[in-house]
Amino acid sequence: MNDNRFETPTADLGSSQTSDMKYAGFWIRVVASIIDTIWQVIVFGGLAWLFFGEALLSDDPFAGGIGMIIFQYILPFIIIVAFWIYYGATPGKMALGLKICRADNGGKATAGQCIGRYFGYLLSMIPMGLGFIWVAFSKRKQGWHAMLAKTVVLKTR
Repeated sequence: MNDNRFETPTADLGSSQTSDMKYAGFWIRVVASIIDTIWQVIVFGGLAWLFFGEALLSDDPFAGGIGMIIFQYILPFIIIVAFWIYYGATPGKMALGLKICRADNGGKATAGQCIGRYFGYLLSMIPMGLGFIWVAFSKRKQGWHAMLAKTVVLKTR
């Protein structure tokens, strides 16, 4: 038997119809991640190529120096967390009508929760992505990163 029921959060997300809000499931979030991967490769890869050129193709992990660390780790962290803080979603989630919200009341996630969620991604990745796959089995469709940050992803349309 296939059970497709969704729980409904009780808080307002800027809409007067909170009963329409539903947890976003595994597959729609996979599609959002694919969209996000595409724009990140284009933006970060393009910028890195402009700054580092053929050093990107080097087998030497230190070929780009500290600048490469900035482009590979610090810049993505800042941009993705900024999207979460200011828009409640990355472009992939926005394109699909998804929003990262507080798990306790469905309200806007705090900056601390967004930062915690980002670092929680590392834990979700470590055991062969099991923390992300967990979304498919969790009652509130949360991955480990979301549980740690006390957030949920909701459908907004």
